[in-house]
Amino acid sequence: MIKRISVRQLRLGMFLESLCGSWMEHPFWRSRFKLEDPADLARILQSPIQEVWIDTAKGLDVAQGGPSFTREQVDTVIDAQLSEISQLAELECELRPVAFEEEVKRAARICHQSRQAITAMFREVRMGREINQDEARYVVAEVSDSIIRNPSAMISIVRLKNSDDYTYMHSVAVCALMIVLARQLDLPPQQVREAGYAGLLHDIGKMAIPAPILNKPGRLTDREFAEVREHPARGLELLKAGGVDDPVVLDVCLHHHEKVDGTGYPHRLRGEDISLFAKMGAVCDVYDAITSDRPYKRGWDPAEAVHKMAEWSAGHFDKTVFQAFVKSIGIYPVGSLVRLTTGRLGVVVDPGRQSLTCPQVKVFYSTASGMRMAPETVDLAWPGCTEKIVSREDPAKWGFTDLDALWKDEA
Repeated sequence: MIKRISVRQLRLGMFLESLCGSWMEHPFWRSRFKLEDPADLARILQSPIQEVWIDTAKGLDVAQGGPSFTREQVDTVIDAQLSEISQLAELECELRPVAFEEEVKRAARICHQSRQAITAMFREVRMGREINQDEARYVVAEVSDSIIRNPSAMISIVRLKNSDDYTYMHSVAVCALMIVLARQLDLPPQQVREAGYAGLLHDIGKMAIPAPILNKPGRLTDREFAEVREHPARGLELLKAGGVDDPVVLDVCLHHHEKVDGTGYPHRLRGEDISLFAKMGAVCDVYDAITSDRPYKRGWDPAEAVHKMAEWSAGHFDKTVFQAFVKSIGIYPVGSLVRLTTGRLGVVVDPGRQSLTCPQVKVFYSTASGMRMAPETVDLAWPGCTEKIVSREDPAKWGFTDLDALWKDEA
């Protein structure tokens, strides 16, 4: 049986199914293994990880009477929380002057151009030169304009990146997510642009970390992990040396790894001691990180990522900010693989503007026949639609490799 327990209940001989938290928060390159080394147990206890999942069929169980929760119990609670977010307020049918199919092509071009600009900019910073702030603000303006035309297009495209481009495209992705989130929070236009600018430069400290450590496909040593955790402070130094004095940008760079329960870094800030923009940066940074392919790990399905973040949200994220984030990208973001009541599988092509639980889905596979079918788009929000989503699905389990082509309408 799979159970969620506190790290304080861990003992040698237990089989770790997964660690409750982003893989950025611990030095392990894998999260499924039998806990047999006392040093590994010590590392977990010293990390920010508060809870873990264990498999009692493969290792020891929690001590009798100790608190634990099954996967079904946790999923029920998290699904209820996400459903509550969709009912907090009626979704606005935001005017999208450009169709997704059209804007996604323009967004791809903007991302390509932005990648070139950010790569050049970060290399200049690495050599100790000033940051080209005009170029950076131009990238923010281009991304912002695309989001105004159709937000789903840009935030879907920025998720697509190869592991070699991660540091640069992650910056563009967090820029886009920050803009979408700021708009959802109804911040003034100037603050929306500031949020995007902060997102673009939030990880510039990675330029001070050796590439072999950043791209290491295996487990980080304790020294390497500690060095990676220095990147917010190193980023602050680089920004100041590069002529950036915007307080929002500096704050987000330094504090995007803080958590509301005080277990983040570098200053272990808690609750209201963390600024709104840093709280926004924390959510956007984690979402893009866990949905992106890395040298050591495949990215999670977007809907699975939202569900996992909801699991961690009580200690990691500000509740209001996280709820706004989910409303901005959807419970089932574009690219999510879902199963419908008919047993058909489909990929989400629009997160839904009327209900977060009723996106538009392009169905393409029948689990009854075990065969592909002609793609058909189903709007689950249509009054006459009798289907609904019954589960998230793991693309790796089904061996699908063309989901991105499906939602981009290339298949």
